[in-house]
Amino acid sequence: MADTMHALEKNPNWKGRRGPVVLVIMDGVGYGKYEEGDAVKASKMKYLDWFTKNCPHTQLKAHGTAVGLPTDDDMGNSEVGHNAMGCGRVFAQGAKLVGESISSGSMFEGAVWKKLVKNVQDKGTTFHLMGLVSDGNVHSHIDHLKAMITQAHKEGVKTLRVHALLDGRDVPPTSALEYFEPLEKFLAEFSDVDYQIASGGGRMYITMDRYGADWSMVERGWHAHVLADGRQFSSATEAINTYRSENAGLLDQDMHEFVIAKDGKPVGPIVDGDSVIFFNFRGDRSLEITAAFEEDNFPHFDRVRRPAVEYAGMMEYDGDNHKPAQFLVNPPSIDRTMGEYLTKTGVHLMAISETQKYGHVTYFFNGNRPGEFDKNLETYIEVPSDVVPFEQRPWMKCAEITDKVIEAIESGKYDHIRLNYPNGDMVGHTGVFNAVVCSMEGMDLQLGRLKAAIEKAGGILCLTADHGNSDDMYEHKKDGSVAMGADGEPKPKTSHSLNPVPGIIYDPEYKGEYELELNSGLGISSWPSTLMELMGYLPPSDYDKSMINLK
Repeated sequence: MADTMHALEKNPNWKGRRGPVVLVIMDGVGYGKYEEGDAVKASKMKYLDWFTKNCPHTQLKAHGTAVGLPTDDDMGNSEVGHNAMGCGRVFAQGAKLVGESISSGSMFEGAVWKKLVKNVQDKGTTFHLMGLVSDGNVHSHIDHLKAMITQAHKEGVKTLRVHALLDGRDVPPTSALEYFEPLEKFLAEFSDVDYQIASGGGRMYITMDRYGADWSMVERGWHAHVLADGRQFSSATEAINTYRSENAGLLDQDMHEFVIAKDGKPVGPIVDGDSVIFFNFRGDRSLEITAAFEEDNFPHFDRVRRPAVEYAGMMEYDGDNHKPAQFLVNPPSIDRTMGEYLTKTGVHLMAISETQKYGHVTYFFNGNRPGEFDKNLETYIEVPSDVVPFEQRPWMKCAEITDKVIEAIESGKYDHIRLNYPNGDMVGHTGVFNAVVCSMEGMDLQLGRLKAAIEKAGGILCLTADHGNSDDMYEHKKDGSVAMGADGEPKPKTSHSLNPVPGIIYDPEYKGEYELELNSGLGISSWPSTLMELMGYLPPSDYDKSMINLK
């Protein structure tokens, strides 16, 4: 039976610490399976190596069923990872919920799907499907797109357009044609109707910005998808091949926008009376394009025209503010998170990262809930990210984040602090090996600073990650050997890994309340129970097992 929401009980046997319990989320830092391509192992990590050698530590699962994804072949991601670390239990996540909704047929029986189909049937207008085209299963899955296209045809939709974003981030970095060529053939098979790709571009160049970091990305997407304003090509494959021939080494995620046209006329602008589904299920990179379609007072760029359409998201991307207004699949209902329990108990806490992961250490950590549970007890700090390619500033803002965390530790104000260093993930996604090494070594210097601050304050430092990435930077063949590119260099891997992540506890004033050998075989959802126990509280009975065994 689940606990009702109430303050946590004190553990009478806990002897207390002078300083705070600090959780460091080293985003994208796992334990690599292969020596070659492991940028974490290749880095000189003086402090992380020291923690691993001298502190209680274990390896934690951060992918697949351990974080609520459909299978253990599914890589973890920052969204579900922070959900798991924040709520202390495993909830079925977006990919699994959408897959179940499609296989059961409940998506297509829902009122929103029926409304959008009826809209185009009644008006003789166009049905638009917009989103990331790959099987990465982090933001979307091409099987979901194909299922919707098939169902639309079954229900008599005559004109359908796909606005297709290139991935190259959750899948190999130049794999777009493996998805786009079959998609074009798939659409052509519906020979009795007019189904085509209408526009596209790389996910890190158009449309899929997050946290308001770069609204110009969304503006470029709006111009391509909605206004059909951009460089024209006869097909998506022609666009991809042309851009690659013009720019050797171009990654899919960075490809410029393209508009498909016949005889100079774009085939798929979005106009009044159309229906539009943004078919990504993950929220962070879906909210800004949603706002462009839905908000009346929109200050971020000139939309030129805003078509009157029936717009829906695959899921509700923001549950508190109910964005979008219409969606196809209900998101996981996450309640009783660690942050809510701690504030109910009167614990002062701080959450901090730079822009790229600020929403993860707040919104996602709190169970997809924006804002504080109690503003009198919580301090949320966002350090603005640089708007430059991450391989050009691989240290990112880890020093500035650390400055503020050390200040918070020394203030004595906080019982708990959580922070996210984005380096291992954001730089890992670039595929630039030496930049990732630089990012790791820059982060490690900050771990050394935190170590000293924790020792001085008499606190506890916990080290972990939400998933792997920088630990697996080369593509490997089935036999374990490195896949080589035409240039004789290893093929870069830009996606997350399936590798476990650290579970490390540095307790310099350890008083013997728990065993120093940590439990094994656990997932990152064990952190809330662990942190609560390290703060001297008894975790809720239905939270996942703690890493520590109290004596």
